[in-house]
Amino acid sequence: MAYKSVLTVVTSPALEDSALEGAIALTQAQDAHLEILALGIDHSTPGYYYAGTNALIEQATLERAREDAEAIETALREKMERRQCRWATDSALAQIGTVQTIVGNRARFSDLVILPKPYGEDKGVAEEAVLEAALFAGNVPVLVLPRQCELKRPEKVVLAWNQSAEALDAVRAALPLLQQAAMTNIVIIDPPRHGPDRSDPGGMLSQMLSRHGVRAEISVIAGTMPRTADVLARHCDDQQADLLVMGAYGHSRFREAIMGGATRDMLEAAKIPVFMSH
Repeated sequence: MAYKSVLTVVTSPALEDSALEGAIALTQAQDAHLEILALGIDHSTPGYYYAGTNALIEQATLERAREDAEAIETALREKMERRQCRWATDSALAQIGTVQTIVGNRARFSDLVILPKPYGEDKGVAEEAVLEAALFAGNVPVLVLPRQCELKRPEKVVLAWNQSAEALDAVRAALPLLQQAAMTNIVIIDPPRHGPDRSDPGGMLSQMLSRHGVRAEISVIAGTMPRTADVLARHCDDQQADLLVMGAYGHSRFREAIMGGATRDMLEAAKIPVFMSH
């Protein structure tokens, strides 16, 4: 099993703000093909302006988005022509409300999507919308990279395990990376007293991973902090982990999908790459 079709989405001509370098590194390591979507986003809200001005403003903002997409694609082609990997680039326009459809349709035909961390002082709603679209509309695993975080072959992986379908899906999707790691630490926070594996928390998962050639150990820890994300972040620091694997959780509200609090908290706190699947 390997990742043979990798997608990344770039929303700004400032390529250093994207996950492009990480996507190139993983594509080369996996001998894969990299698809790059240059996405120009119209941030305006249809229907917000007074009657009579709405059409003119929408036309202007769409034109700006079109110019952004062209500038992104030009910057991408200049950069990728000097890189040694198989790649292709395409451009598209989207309003915030249509990001789910456009990115979701592209993502669903990929093995893995690599995106930048969507939270920070210089981040906005567009980055979060792209991530949600890949996870929930594309139903594909996503590797999230903090800014200026070098993507390398992981030596130590922390795997957050809570027996959920999302967590198990993330485990299966991350197998190519887990098999490369020297050690995978299965961390279980406050296991339920009456769970199906209460006598051996994580034992069945460890057995499954060992049959795939993954070296695994189990840590059962207490939730000594108010937020699970903070407990996980501290555990990753203690383990000197290179990668965190976890399930992604969400629920429907104003957009088609919004990430749940625990998922959002973990991404905000992340200092290392986070592999997520829904």
